[in-house]
Amino acid sequence: MKTIVYPGTFDPITNGHIDLIERASKLFDKIIVSIASSQKKSPLFTIEERIALAEECLSHLPNVEIKGFDYLLVNFVKDCNADAVMRGLRAVSDFEYEFQLANMNRALSPDVESIFLTPAEKFSYISSSLVREISSLQGDVTKFVPPNVADALVRKFQ
Repeated sequence: MKTIVYPGTFDPITNGHIDLIERASKLFDKIIVSIASSQKKSPLFTIEERIALAEECLSHLPNVEIKGFDYLLVNFVKDCNADAVMRGLRAVSDFEYEFQLANMNRALSPDVESIFLTPAEKFSYISSSLVREISSLQGDVTKFVPPNVADALVRKFQ
């Protein structure tokens, strides 16, 4: 059984994230969407809120599990008995950072492989930080995030 971990802050989860997870769910037996607490980033949503939002919009995928974590990713991957880490690449600008992370993870744990997927072109410009900014200015984000996330963002910024 091939299991991958898809780590991120998911603050909030977007249609781009969901696109990657849906496509990965066809390639792997199990996907663990691992939501980092990321206190250094001062997330808008608590980890519990981010987990609940992800669970709701990914409930249609039976081989996807959502877990929170707050420790070294390579140790989390080992604890999950996963085979690899999946990361998304939206643009060439993402590659350098993701390449550095993949090499650091490999240096820390040579057994942890990294796999990269690109989102569908229509999602390639979406980022959680842009969604938060648009929403904070009362902009409409309904085409970038699932309805439950759009509603949660409206409540946060009211």
